[in-house]
Amino acid sequence: MQFSKLFKFTSLLACALLPYSAQSAGVDSSKILRLATTTSTENSGLLQNILPYFERETGYRVHVIAVGTGKALRMGRDGDVDVVLVHAPAAEQKFVDEGAGVKRVDVMYNDFVIVGPAEDHASVSSSTNGIDALSKIAKIQATFISRGDDSGTNKKELQLWNDAGIKPHGDWYREAGQGMGKVLQMAAELSAYTLTDRGTWLASQSKSPLKIAYQGDPVLFNPYGIIAVNPSRYPDINKAAAQALIDWITSPAGQNLIGSYMVSGSLLFTPSADTGHIAQEKAPSGTAH
Repeated sequence: MQFSKLFKFTSLLACALLPYSAQSAGVDSSKILRLATTTSTENSGLLQNILPYFERETGYRVHVIAVGTGKALRMGRDGDVDVVLVHAPAAEQKFVDEGAGVKRVDVMYNDFVIVGPAEDHASVSSSTNGIDALSKIAKIQATFISRGDDSGTNKKELQLWNDAGIKPHGDWYREAGQGMGKVLQMAAELSAYTLTDRGTWLASQSKSPLKIAYQGDPVLFNPYGIIAVNPSRYPDINKAAAQALIDWITSPAGQNLIGSYMVSGSLLFTPSADTGHIAQEKAPSGTAH
């Protein structure tokens, strides 16, 4: 059985067993919320930090499925989850426009950074912008690890290569098909470059020999949105639970928790529920090299 088919089968099986598992554990299945989200929100530790507050306040129990944005949206399209929290605005808007989701709501943002070996043999740190940074990597064919998993990070990376007029291929360009944490490990082992969201990087940097090679270009801005799966298309969706999470995570309480979550003294995400239209115009928090 192919991996993609196996993943879908196991995901469907897990979701199908949720009501039974909840009942056997003495939990009302209507209190189970299925959240498909990105590996960045999981790897950064954000969800583990804030969701217990939501669960205590509302009585819902959140079943988190951390995958790439592409897979999270596919699970929403198939009605396998109740709500999605992802970071690929164009794909999110398509998800809503085609009727799979109800409405995209801004939650938070951070930015992408390019990390690589400390010696920076591609001289990425002298780049004038993000596109120039990738062009320098391609010029000397320095090893680059791509997530290659249709995640929000992968979509941004491919957009940057396209904007640079480069079609990366060859032994130097390696598609991992893995989440951000695994890709950072691979890049470290191979002294390679990669594109990562800042949240996952901050949560991982103390254990990595890699360093930030480039940051600060507004094109690397990385907004996150939350979308309830459309109950008109899938009547079994837990509409009440999905809306409860959306209301809570965009409330002052939820936004304050996001805005106070720090690792090693650094803020991982900036809340944007009330200022999403403004946040879209802001430059990332990093300083350009």
